[in-house]
Amino acid sequence: MTRFIFVTGGVVSSLGKGITTAAIAAILEKRGLKVAMQKLDPYLNVDPGTMSPFEHGE
Repeated sequence: MTRFIFVTGGVVSSLGKGITTAAIAAILEKRGLKVAMQKLDPYLNVDPGTMSPFEHGE
């Protein structure tokens, strides 16, 4: 059976979410589970680099 784990959050930096996700994946792989990670950028048709921090929640 396929299971999904979603790591989300606006306060934690992308680096923090990536490290957290990688750590969870490493733990699951050590337990013998197959892990595939997928990153999703929720900004559709918007460049978050040009937005003010208040617009994208930081």
